[in-house]
Amino acid sequence: MSSTRRSRPSQTAMFALAVGALIIGVSLILLYYGVNFLEEGQEFLTGLYPPIAVTTQGAEIRNLYTAIFLIAVAIFLVVEGLIIWTVIRYRRKPTDVALPPQTHGNNVAEFVWTVVPTILVIFMFVVSWQTLNSVDVNSPDAQTKIRAVAGQFQWTFEYLDQADQVVYTEFQPLTEKGGGMYVPAGRKVQLSLFVSPKDVIHAFYVPQFLFKRDVVPGRTTAFDFTVNESDAGQTFRGQCAELCGTLHSTMLFDVKAVTAPEFDTWLADKVAQANATPPPPASGAPGGSGDALKITAKNIAFVETDLTVKAGAPFRIDFDNQDAAVPHNVAIHLGSPTGTEVFKGAIFPGVATQTYDVQALDAGTYGFICTVHPTMTGTLTVQ
Repeated sequence: MSSTRRSRPSQTAMFALAVGALIIGVSLILLYYGVNFLEEGQEFLTGLYPPIAVTTQGAEIRNLYTAIFLIAVAIFLVVEGLIIWTVIRYRRKPTDVALPPQTHGNNVAEFVWTVVPTILVIFMFVVSWQTLNSVDVNSPDAQTKIRAVAGQFQWTFEYLDQADQVVYTEFQPLTEKGGGMYVPAGRKVQLSLFVSPKDVIHAFYVPQFLFKRDVVPGRTTAFDFTVNESDAGQTFRGQCAELCGTLHSTMLFDVKAVTAPEFDTWLADKVAQANATPPPPASGAPGGSGDALKITAKNIAFVETDLTVKAGAPFRIDFDNQDAAVPHNVAIHLGSPTGTEVFKGAIFPGVATQTYDVQALDAGTYGFICTVHPTMTGTLTVQ
């Protein structure tokens, strides 16, 4: 009877066979539907590692990640290897009827598991500190200075001269109408981050920079970066990485890397356009005559939200932006703030005022909105 029990497969063996059959069956099904295990495995391993850095500072961060990752892999292999070896070496055999000799304390083992982790922690502290001091640099000799101004829910990029005076401001993301942030590859760029004290916290993040920095209301922070010359002509996606409100997902921007001469030419053209005297209104175009509406932006909201104007006659909007360093404008849409756009005023940061000349509108209901902050809306009745 005992021999019959020995010949019967154990529950463990049956469970192992069932698991093996399940794995083989699932694998065959996946192969049938065209799943490439090699590609999927490579994609999984790639997901464990950061993207290739496009800045010199990002390369240092990636090197730090590599060092820490290899240490973690080595610790994992040693620990798991010891566990497996222990399970196999000291498993209970059918002939074992008593407990093996018990060992209490081992000076060598205690010395190793105390000293080795201490050395590893000290090493990781030193290399992390060195990388931080190299990456978190704010040098006075940066050749290009840019200020990124965050606001619900768009980025504004101000190009500064060596005296930190704004020479050109870019409002629109690259993906829409030719804005975003242009940077010269191979040249040190100093980027300062700012957000109005009345706004919320944001975060500047470009995945291929391997760097994220919070933008705290009322506080300016700065850091340097240098895009590799070999990456000139590339465009890198950036975003706000801090949940900042209902339209957080729209706070995207592109970083366009160009050669240094191309950047100098581009910036000179933009500065010349910004400093050019605007042409006089064309014949028959509104030139400041007609009714005048006053709209004030304050605390990321329009003070006036219900306005009326005469139909069939041009009018002007005296727009007062009272939010310091925050860009606003007034755009008019047919029917509602999400309808067809019929007028769009220039975007400009506060505190400042500007007058918009608006063409005659047909009678009806319109919505006005800030292009930069879609939560700022109002109603315009034309009658």
